[in-house]
Amino acid sequence: MDNKTISRRLKLLGQLMELHDENPFKVRSVMNASFKIDKLPFQAAGKPLAELEKIDGIGKSTAAKVWELLDTQTLAELEGFIAKTPSGVIEIMSVKGLGPKKASVIWKTLGIEDLGELLYACNENRLIEAKGFGSKTQEEIIKAIEFKLAGSGKFLYAHLVLLAEQLLADIKTCTGDAPVIITGEFRRRCEIINSLDFLVCDKPASSFEPITDRLTVIGRTGDKITAEANNGLKVNIHFCAAAEMGWELIHHTGNESHVSSLKDLLAGKDLLTYTEPEIYEMAGLSYIEPELREGFNELELARENKLPELLTYNDLKGTLHNHSTWSDGVNTLEEMALYCRDVLNLEYLGNCDHSKSAVYAKGLSEERVIAQHAEIDLLNHKLAPFKIFKGIESDILSDGSLDYPDEILATFDFVVASIHSAFKMTEERAAERLVKAIENPYTTILGHPTGRLLLSRSGYPVDFRKIIDACAANGVVIEINANPLRLDMDWRWHRYATDKGVLLSVNPDAHRTEGFHDMHYGVLVARKGGLAAANCLNTFSMEEISRFFDQRKVRSSNNT
Repeated sequence: MDNKTISRRLKLLGQLMELHDENPFKVRSVMNASFKIDKLPFQAAGKPLAELEKIDGIGKSTAAKVWELLDTQTLAELEGFIAKTPSGVIEIMSVKGLGPKKASVIWKTLGIEDLGELLYACNENRLIEAKGFGSKTQEEIIKAIEFKLAGSGKFLYAHLVLLAEQLLADIKTCTGDAPVIITGEFRRRCEIINSLDFLVCDKPASSFEPITDRLTVIGRTGDKITAEANNGLKVNIHFCAAAEMGWELIHHTGNESHVSSLKDLLAGKDLLTYTEPEIYEMAGLSYIEPELREGFNELELARENKLPELLTYNDLKGTLHNHSTWSDGVNTLEEMALYCRDVLNLEYLGNCDHSKSAVYAKGLSEERVIAQHAEIDLLNHKLAPFKIFKGIESDILSDGSLDYPDEILATFDFVVASIHSAFKMTEERAAERLVKAIENPYTTILGHPTGRLLLSRSGYPVDFRKIIDACAANGVVIEINANPLRLDMDWRWHRYATDKGVLLSVNPDAHRTEGFHDMHYGVLVARKGGLAAANCLNTFSMEEISRFFDQRKVRSSNNT
């Protein structure tokens, strides 16, 4: 074991000791030894214990720790601290600007135990209310976490939209009049992007030189240039003749399974000069939108002319599951409502502040629920015909019950039931908990069903068939949480849900007015899942959704 490894182990020990409020003198001693070991002009390995004890700034106690590391390749004291610290909290301390003191507040005060939760909390503006944090610190933490997550080479779709547009403009500048189109995962609206792909038509690769400070070319092979963006993302630029454009668009957009199956249907056909729609028609298929080209059953549906007419953003009539300053939101109820009415031209807002179990998010006590409902009544009179629906995001407790008594749940127009704690469950335990919540007669919508945070938390294991079947049996809507960090329920299960007659709802989970725009990403992923407007709850008009909520409330009262 070399000095740098010993130094890192001691530094982690010192950080964990501070995190767990150990004696400050002992913490300083360990941290100082970490620094000293790293700067030694010789390797500590091979030195006798007596010699290690004489090193300035080490001392007998720390020398014994170094000796234990060298002798056993481990340190019992360090392993003890690691065992009682969530692994995500240790990872949080590795983020630039987050030492043990700030990590302690994040963990012990805010209840956050991994990077994904921390990034989500920052996006909800929750961090600035904690001791020792401010808006500037919060923004720096967001950047640091996104940089750390980018190290995996994978990126969230939403985080690449601006870069994709910039690179498209850069490449077009270098091609003159030649068409340039984004293809690959980005055109398919994949939630996680491994590379950005571009197709340049009617220009040879040999004559192309991307003049941009956003890209570094790392390879050229035939009709392809491989490059890397400044953030580490892989970028592929493909080239084709103008006559090949239709097929090349298909080839570089669909996944391997889709393209291979389509190629079999087109065997022996001359594809030159034909457009994308014409090529699908030649294969005996109706046109398949790029989002659907994932190699599932889209070819079969296209052959039978049964592809859904996909949801569009303009189909949305309102927005459900949003938060205000009553809990952890940034804007007041009136500000949220006016933004929906005057900027987004929506008909209604479903407000769903956190329930009483979410102490970290200023969840509403029973008394505050009554006070909020009084404010909503006043606002509805003031803003009519626009309407604010009285909703709540009620925590699903560990036993599957909701965290309000029936008499309080009955006062809401609708209830979003979500899990926010105790994520460590088996698939069977998660199913029991979720199904019990779904069977609660007051549950209207199941919120972010897996609790996942993309690229950082996989969420609890879910038997989707069992959960969707339970929602179908109980008339419960399933949320497509449109926050780009969630996009939960996963699009791969949208078709199964709609086939079972389950409505889905594109919910932004907005904590500020800007958050409403996340509905755009929710619509994209809903389209990817094959969702049609008729199967989406918030495409309902004000009259339709009012009737839907009223019918649910009648059913609730009959079942309690």
